[in-house]
Amino acid sequence: MNATFGEYIRKLRTDNGLTLTELAALLKLDSANLSKIENGKREFDEKRLDKLASAFSLDIEKLKVEYFGDQFAKKMFEFKCSPETLIVAEEKVKYLKSINMVQTEIKF
Repeated sequence: MNATFGEYIRKLRTDNGLTLTELAALLKLDSANLSKIENGKREFDEKRLDKLASAFSLDIEKLKVEYFGDQFAKKMFEFKCSPETLIVAEEKVKYLKSINMVQTEIKF
């Protein structure tokens, strides 16, 4: 999606006919903080992803893709990283999964 995560939340909210106050209550936030998130002045707390998924009946894995994709993009833009950074990150994820599987298999 070509939008920030805050813009994504705003679209979900407006498409579902919720006010800032209504969604903020579902997320256990005050409406001022939700407004700042939607406007890119504050980051969404990843601990609330489950609540957001529940509020809109979203698949949590797809929501994580949207959230973490946004986080990675912001960091890459901030530090002027090349697209190769994503390739290296993907390789590191595969490595971390492989060593975690090996450690899991060794446990008794």
